[in-house]
Amino acid sequence: MKDKGASDMADFFEDLGKRISDVANDIGKKTEDTLEIQRRKSDIRTLRRASERDLMDIGRMIYDKFQKGEINDTDCITLCEEIEKRDIQIEKQEEEISRIRGEV
Repeated sequence: MKDKGASDMADFFEDLGKRISDVANDIGKKTEDTLEIQRRKSDIRTLRRASERDLMDIGRMIYDKFQKGEINDTDCITLCEEIEKRDIQIEKQEEEISRIRGEV
């Protein structure tokens, strides 16, 4: 009977080793998946930032053309006029700050 007990114990440790190995493999796979997801999210952020920069550049180009009188699109003109108004307001606020500081 000792042989059966030793055999049962060996089977127990073999089964335990297999379970530990399976858990370690699962953890490894989940870690790999998490790292891959983070890499892809980072790529997405990089792509979005590049698109945002391009959109800003497009906006600057349109605004430059508006200032030169080269824009005919009424939607663009309206937005550009709003930017101009805000630029004037900004200049006035900056002048007021300088006045308050006694710089003028």
